[in-house]
Amino acid sequence: MNCPICKGLEEVCESRISEYVKARSAAYYQVSTELAAYKNVEMERARSELEEHRGVCVCAPKSETVNTQY
Repeated sequence: MNCPICKGLEEVCESRISEYVKARSAAYYQVSTELAAYKNVEMERARSELEEHRGVCVCAPKSETVNTQY
């Protein structure tokens, strides 16, 4: 993909997924799920922004979706 916006949004999305996975696997998750819930919202927001951009980007393949495996 040649679009710098797509590339940046994809990196943010991958970062948010990683942060969410770390929050879910942390020891304190058993006590408080608030941080993991916040990270989940941020992850979904990043995914949504990427999908919205891909919908209008001339560089992005129209059938491509964001990886949802986490």
